[in-house]
Amino acid sequence: MSLTLILTLLIAMAVIDDAMWRVVAMTALSFCLLFAASASKLKPIAAIVALIVGYAVDLLGQIQIGEIATRALLYAWLFVAIPAGVSIAVNLLIGPAPRRLLEKALARRLRLGADVLRRADEETRELFASSLHEGAGELPELLKAAALEGTSRAEDIAALRQACSSTAAIMSLVDLIVRDPSLLPVPERRRLGRTLELMVEFFERGRYLTEVGFAPEAERADLPPLTTAVIAELNEALGSFAEPSSPDPPPEVKPKKSGGFFLPDAFTNPAHVHYAIKTTAAAMFCYIVYQLLDWPGIHTCMITVYIVSLGTTAETTEKLTLRLAGCLIGAGTGLAAIVWLMPHITAIGGLMAVVFVAALVSGWVAAGGPRIGYAGFQMAFAFFLCVVQGSAPAFDLTVARDRMIGVVFGNLVVSVIFTQLWPVTVADRIDPAIGALFRLLAKFAGTRSPAERLRVAEETQSALGAVRQDLDLTAYEPPSIGPEPSWVNRRRRILTAVEALEGPLILGAHQTPELGGDLQRRLDRVADAFASDSLEESKARRGIGRIPEPKTTGAEKSAIHAFVDPPLAALEQAVGEPPLSPEQAENAPYALS
Repeated sequence: MSLTLILTLLIAMAVIDDAMWRVVAMTALSFCLLFAASASKLKPIAAIVALIVGYAVDLLGQIQIGEIATRALLYAWLFVAIPAGVSIAVNLLIGPAPRRLLEKALARRLRLGADVLRRADEETRELFASSLHEGAGELPELLKAAALEGTSRAEDIAALRQACSSTAAIMSLVDLIVRDPSLLPVPERRRLGRTLELMVEFFERGRYLTEVGFAPEAERADLPPLTTAVIAELNEALGSFAEPSSPDPPPEVKPKKSGGFFLPDAFTNPAHVHYAIKTTAAAMFCYIVYQLLDWPGIHTCMITVYIVSLGTTAETTEKLTLRLAGCLIGAGTGLAAIVWLMPHITAIGGLMAVVFVAALVSGWVAAGGPRIGYAGFQMAFAFFLCVVQGSAPAFDLTVARDRMIGVVFGNLVVSVIFTQLWPVTVADRIDPAIGALFRLLAKFAGTRSPAERLRVAEETQSALGAVRQDLDLTAYEPPSIGPEPSWVNRRRRILTAVEALEGPLILGAHQTPELGGDLQRRLDRVADAFASDSLEESKARRGIGRIPEPKTTGAEKSAIHAFVDPPLAALEQAVGEPPLSPEQAENAPYALS
């Protein structure tokens, strides 16, 4: 913040007396910072810095006395420092530690696994599937924050990292058992459910189990080969649940690539320049409009542009939709409070109570997840803009009206520019991500080390969740930009096949290295086949990759091979089939509404 204020002060000193040069400086600075937001390591903060500097230069240009402008900048630093300091103090006193949040997240996943084993009703299955689809979710960030916090021992962080990987494998095995209950007898399913519940109890007490025993009551020889394989994988995942182990053989040490400030394609990919131009054009258009109209009350339109503008049209549309929905709810509630509550409030205590209730509800929505959380922040922001107009209860409906109009106008400008000028569809990154997912599956099939297999299983779930999220985002794109429904439906079928294959591949780890290599080559061929977009090649790929029968003998190996083969063949068919016609797409099981 201090560097931002210094930059603002230097720019203001040079252009504060000339309106034309103020606009030029705002435009140039906005373009440079937004380019950095897209093509450099400043991505998390550059757009916010552009917003702060641009808006601050505009406000300082309207102040005719230099001393007042200087004091305004100094107070701006306090505007940020005071709430930041209060937030840090409150979180240090009563905020949950990242490690505790991580343990709760792991406990929630394990509890869902226990629930779906105990009662596989439709609601429980949906909750379990939703958790499985999100992959690692927030776990990596919480683990990183717990390590940075410095209150946990390095051994505990390593143990929790191993627990995250083990949980991913356990979730895949539970999903496999739920899909085919015959893989694990009822007594053993109950035993597994009780084991998971015991692990949940330890996590809820702030502790964790490093080794968890799981063994069948009957003799191993009396069980079917597939059941034996499932139990062996469960014993492996539970036996080293939070006990880090180095892979055997040790991974090859690769030289670390030196990363610069800019991304590798910063000056070759035109998308970075396009993003900077589009966002700057939208922001300056809003700025010029409210200046020409002499309507500073709608200045929130320029703020909106910087906040909702993202790399793809789908992400931008999703964020502006959440911003608009949150704004309408927050502003509507704020207007209602002004009309019906404020006339009865005569002291600062009453105003603080109203603000507290609004912040509580908005915070609850903001904690609901990444797909809806931003709407909660906007609800609070719009409500505070309407109700908190000074140090006392306010009754001016014009302020609330103007700020709502500004948000709506800013969203409209961004929507038009991002759909008409160099639109970027999220579909461009879906196929490369699916190809990378196939490579992960191939690596998973060929990995012999248990520790490495757990890590790859976790990576696979995370990659699968990311692709599903991008496919959901395509619904936000207009038909002129987004992919055809048949294109989306085909990739949903592919992801469904991948999901059905992940569990059997875990059992495939019990095969010989020769068969593991065959499975790996087969999945590599699937990845190569998917990389082609030609319809003729796609038709020619029907039934690709059939591998010969394994040369190994033995009931367990043959049974596992027979178990892995059908879902892998289904994946090959999903990749090799041509896209559906529009008529077929309407009747597809994943047709978009």
